[in-house]
Amino acid sequence: MNRRQALIKKMAKRTKARENKKEKPNAGATKDRYISKAERAKLEAEAQAAEVKLADASSSETDIDADVIDADVAAGTGN
Repeated sequence: MNRRQALIKKMAKRTKARENKKEKPNAGATKDRYISKAERAKLEAEAQAAEVKLADASSSETDIDADVIDADVAAGTGN
């Protein structure tokens, strides 16, 4: 290999190394990380627990409101 070819190869190699260091935006579709089956089950259980908690909170508010209305009717205030 002659000197010119050697220089060209070295320069190309260095250029490629410099280009590899640069961050390339949109270098492909970003993929979400892998979520294992156990993690998915855990997330689903947490979501269901949150729904149950919200349902219990709303039903307890409804029970309180119903008790107040029943007390008003029994007292004859009509409010």
